[in-house]
Amino acid sequence: MKKIFITMAVCITAISMKAQDVSDAVLFSSENVTGTARYRAMSGAFGALGGDLSAIGNNPASSAVFLNSTASLSISGYTISNDSFYGDGLAINDDTSGKLNQLGGVFVFNNRDENAAFKKFTLGLNYNLTQNLDDEYFAFGETQNSIDQFFLENAQGIPLDLLQLQDGESISSLYSFLGETQGYAAQQAFLGFQGFIIDPEMDDPDNTTYISNLTNGNFLQDYAYRSNGLNGKFSINGGAQINDDLYLGVNLNTHFIDYERQTVLFETNNNSGSGINEIFFENNLRTFGNGFSAQVGGIYKVSPMFRLGLSLETPTWYNISEETTQYLDTFSNDEGSAVVNPNVINIYPEYNFKTPGKYTLSGAILFGKQGLISLDYSYKDYSNTEFDSQFNSSNTFADLNNNIKNTLQGATSINIGGEYRIREWSLRGGFRYQESPYKDETTIGDLKGYSAGFGYDFGNIKLGLAYDIYEQDRSPQLYSIGLTNRANINTTNSSFTATLSFGL
Repeated sequence: MKKIFITMAVCITAISMKAQDVSDAVLFSSENVTGTARYRAMSGAFGALGGDLSAIGNNPASSAVFLNSTASLSISGYTISNDSFYGDGLAINDDTSGKLNQLGGVFVFNNRDENAAFKKFTLGLNYNLTQNLDDEYFAFGETQNSIDQFFLENAQGIPLDLLQLQDGESISSLYSFLGETQGYAAQQAFLGFQGFIIDPEMDDPDNTTYISNLTNGNFLQDYAYRSNGLNGKFSINGGAQINDDLYLGVNLNTHFIDYERQTVLFETNNNSGSGINEIFFENNLRTFGNGFSAQVGGIYKVSPMFRLGLSLETPTWYNISEETTQYLDTFSNDEGSAVVNPNVINIYPEYNFKTPGKYTLSGAILFGKQGLISLDYSYKDYSNTEFDSQFNSSNTFADLNNNIKNTLQGATSINIGGEYRIREWSLRGGFRYQESPYKDETTIGDLKGYSAGFGYDFGNIKLGLAYDIYEQDRSPQLYSIGLTNRANINTTNSSFTATLSFGL
């Protein structure tokens, strides 16, 4: 028999992790083209060019190309439009946000000895937003699958005795007890049982098999997904110019994640014999993370007209902590409403997360001071993403890591940019293509994007404006188990960026 556990606290530390999945691996491993207006207007194709603060995050040798000490500040406004097809329904949603996109400076120290091999040294400090995590979409339609399967699959194997309230126990205390001693699946089973969504196959404390209290038929579902946050990178950079043709650089990067996500499902049915006719299920997640990576890179002037670039970035090693809350409300036409509100914050043990490394090959053609064309080719193998628990000697994430290797693949990115100068004006444009990190290429599809912008040189001060847009199809699952229906979403993501740069 389980022990009676009473607590007034609303915080717990669960012994097992919540259900991370492959989508988390992709979300925190992905990067976008962000940074200064010039960098974004040229779709990030700066690996062989340098001379831009955001380009330092692409190729550390970029700092050594600067002729003078420079600082810049960039802000962006984002708009994400999601057209979601689910069941027989279509939902259209737009969401806007604004963020600090880039802030930093580079200091140039020229060598006064003209005969020295090292012509100059540079020190750079730069913050760059690597991924805007704001998102919102809705899935509305009628299907033949119910959320009852989520609770049912989590419940199998859990003794009934653990899910029943004993004398002196409250919803909060038992939910906390299950999180601390049994883990995530037991908490979900408890919600489903207390909400009358599932019942034991036998009225026996040792029962471990459950059945649904809902009957088969059609289910009308309204699902909302909302997230906000960012993934950022702060780089400490050192660079050097050797003779007239070679630029080298290195970055030490600190990364951070600040992410919130809410999912809400409202499901109704009028199926004959169904014990539950309405289900409202809310999940909230808060994720904090910090990490470290390093980069090395070089740019070589083959001729005054042609440059080559190469950069390598190590994996990023993150330490991540998470908090969750849940709420369930069910309604029966015969029995009325049942509210299961634990009012508990689940605080999970910290875990480690390693993103894949990346290499970038670059080339650029310069037409004197009139203009240029640049191309970057990057490769990142998402199947090398790994989760690891630092609080459990056994491999808590073995199944997930195997699933990542079987689900994800290496993905290439191609970025092309150009610039044409007319006196103090600079006109810019770009294109980028990024392969899907998924082998099925449908969970998240390939990305295609375009960009344009201009800059004006006031002398010691430069102003840049950019607009970029990309489209991508995706089909995320509503839940990792049980209700695994997919919403087919066409995403259009656009942004305006303004950058002010000035000499130091």
